[in-house]
Amino acid sequence: MRNNPFGRLLVRSGAALLVGAALVAVCYLYVDRPVAYFVYAHREDRPKWVEWLTYPPPFMQTWAPAALVLLMIRRVAGPFRRCGHAVFLACLSLLVSVQFKDTLKYIFGRTWPETWVDNNPSLIRDGVSHFNFFHNGDGYASFPSGHAVRVLSMVAVFWLAYPRTRIPLALLSVVLLVPLVAMNYHFVGDVVAGCFVGAIVGAYCARLGNLECGPPAPGDRLA
Repeated sequence: MRNNPFGRLLVRSGAALLVGAALVAVCYLYVDRPVAYFVYAHREDRPKWVEWLTYPPPFMQTWAPAALVLLMIRRVAGPFRRCGHAVFLACLSLLVSVQFKDTLKYIFGRTWPETWVDNNPSLIRDGVSHFNFFHNGDGYASFPSGHAVRVLSMVAVFWLAYPRTRIPLALLSVVLLVPLVAMNYHFVGDVVAGCFVGAIVGAYCARLGNLECGPPAPGDRLA
């Protein structure tokens, strides 16, 4: 397994899942409810642009299939440069991770911080924030955060392809994810779980796509 990159990735992703599960448990027990109540109490103080920052992830998902089609047409002209290859894998990672997200939402069936859709049960209105395993419906789809899954599924690919951009990528992730909690769209634990799910899917897509870590060489092209 030491010489097998997929074996190493499997071990690392398994360890990441354990760490993520531990963090989610801590959030569930000590963080999620106090933060949600705090955000609700200060809801009148948040500026409008905080909500606007929650718009990009669904927008990226909507246009990812079109981007893939254009990239596949471009591929006919010759091998991708590293950037095109990374964008292709990031879009693929995004679409795959969305299905993981939907399946996990059904498995865990967690209620939302506030009531947003179809009179859904919530912490603020009903005092509930627990998991209802294998409970379908939009009212039980808070965990994991789909926005976090989308963001990290793409960020993870560029994180591995361009190590020098990791600080800007980390800052971008924070900018896009903190508003989810600030708007009470998700519990902190939902966002944490979404980050781990998205990052793991992104790492596998990068590895399956043979996207090696490191800065590109001049004229670098990938098949």
